[in-house]
Amino acid sequence: MSNVDKIRSSFPLLFDGAMGTYYIEKSEKPLPECEMANIFDRDKILDIHKEYLRAGAAALKTNTFGANRRSLRCTREILDTIIEQGYKIALEAVDNVKKENNDSSEKFIFADIGPVPYDSSDDDSFSTLVEEYVAIVDKFLNLGAKNFIFETFDEGRALHEVSEYIKNKCDDSYIIVSFAINPDGYTRKGYSGEKLLEDFALDKNVDSVGFNCISGPGYILRTVDKIKIPNKTISIMPNASYPTVVNNRIFYSDNANYFANTMLDFLDRGVEIIGGCCGTTPSHIEKLSNNLKKHRIQSLKDEKPQVFKVRTKPSSNVFYDKLCGGKKVIAVELDPPADVDIEKYMNSLKRLKELDVDAVTIADCPVGRARIDSSLMAYKIKNEVGLEPVVHLTCRDRNLNATKALLLGLNIENIRNLIVVTGDPIPTAEKDEIKPVFNFNSRLLAKYIGELNENVFSNKMVISSGLNINAKNFLAELNKARKKVENGVEVFYTQPVLSENAIENIKIAKKELKAKIMGGIIPIVSHRNAVFMNEEISGINVDEKIIAAYENLTREEAAELAVSMSLEFIEQIEEYVDGLYLITPFNRVEIIRDIVNKYRNKK
Repeated sequence: MSNVDKIRSSFPLLFDGAMGTYYIEKSEKPLPECEMANIFDRDKILDIHKEYLRAGAAALKTNTFGANRRSLRCTREILDTIIEQGYKIALEAVDNVKKENNDSSEKFIFADIGPVPYDSSDDDSFSTLVEEYVAIVDKFLNLGAKNFIFETFDEGRALHEVSEYIKNKCDDSYIIVSFAINPDGYTRKGYSGEKLLEDFALDKNVDSVGFNCISGPGYILRTVDKIKIPNKTISIMPNASYPTVVNNRIFYSDNANYFANTMLDFLDRGVEIIGGCCGTTPSHIEKLSNNLKKHRIQSLKDEKPQVFKVRTKPSSNVFYDKLCGGKKVIAVELDPPADVDIEKYMNSLKRLKELDVDAVTIADCPVGRARIDSSLMAYKIKNEVGLEPVVHLTCRDRNLNATKALLLGLNIENIRNLIVVTGDPIPTAEKDEIKPVFNFNSRLLAKYIGELNENVFSNKMVISSGLNINAKNFLAELNKARKKVENGVEVFYTQPVLSENAIENIKIAKKELKAKIMGGIIPIVSHRNAVFMNEEISGINVDEKIIAAYENLTREEAAELAVSMSLEFIEQIEEYVDGLYLITPFNRVEIIRDIVNKYRNKK
């Protein structure tokens, strides 16, 4: 009988529980990375494996979840030793327990591989990602491993390629791919758990797909009940429960009976591989094993009640409708204040309202400095001033959960025009006090919002993003923009046009991108302002001729030049943009007023 057939004949297959959290609980002086214990605390790892086997587990995960060079910051030689010892310890545990119990039943060892950290915004970083997985896989294959579990993933990049590589090397291998989802059914990077299952269910090289970690069994069960389970072997290995934090340490409740009872519900829904993740112990697995011996599976797989999504009647999006209708719209950016004195700011907004601009864009803590929240400001502007707000939304200061909560609030208030940006980095000197989040980048956030548009929102959120027309390598910037379009971006707001090169890049963008273009214009108000922007503002490149033109000008003369020069740039890009994106310098709305009035008078 083949290895794959042996595993299938063992269904329902019971895996072990947590290694990392249980190792911390068992060890008096646990190592920071439990994978290092394969070398320096070998007996403790061996004992844990044996405890799970005695509890009834038929499948063990090797203690190698974080065994990669990027996580452990180690050499290839040390990593190879960790992997080799991890696999040999699991083999020894199986052999020992079988001998002591005179047990001839099948036990399976799965090479455990977790996500390798990489910079999702850097294509070069991803190009080496598959190579790292392949090196890890090769080490396991050379040790004789046939079974692999890729667990706790928040996206599927690289896993199709790696699974194919394994099958080509060992066609009798068994591969499980498992994703970590929040209670709302999405991964921490914003990918739909349901769509990830559907995607990998179609991969002939993957034998089983499923969920593990982050959520307890009750939350994952709710997700399973809401989604369409694909025709594939399903694996479920939840956390023991939702954790609590005491004195900076994570604790899970002692809920082995609840865990074991709830896990049986998955079997009734067609799940054939079960086990535990963080917080589960041999006690959880033992109680689950005992329940399995008594449980009679009731097939509920095709008996799910249909879930109807109640949605309100869609409302119009005035700004987006104008943009798509061919009107050359005007959006003005006005940064919110850095304190609670907003009288001047509100007066400026009222002047923009009188100017009859089409929208006001609100930056989200630009340059990593705290300002009034852009979403709250948008609500105030829409309701008190009557201007259509376009909200900047960065990935820097919120995790996925906070971002979704914010999007839900914006949507019900019919504030639906967004500019998603990764966000400026926190200044280095402040990183000890202010920690950036960066769970995802603008491309992933756009994709996530697109999925909310499809599955949650009645009123579609219009996804916009930034386009750096001043980038030294504009072709690379263009490739990023194309990926953003693939992920749902419909509008690009460009960086300010302040050079001939920027004009040429806008022309290229208009030709190459299937999206609307809002051409960025920022009036320069002084020679010092020009030099500062050129030297210290990321994404802005001021032509040397422009900088020179402002030398020795009075405030009034510089303002006149700012207006005339902005109009010249507008004239040069107007044919290639769908709207104008005017950025207000230092709250000087009078300059924006003059630009808008003279532009309209010319037309």
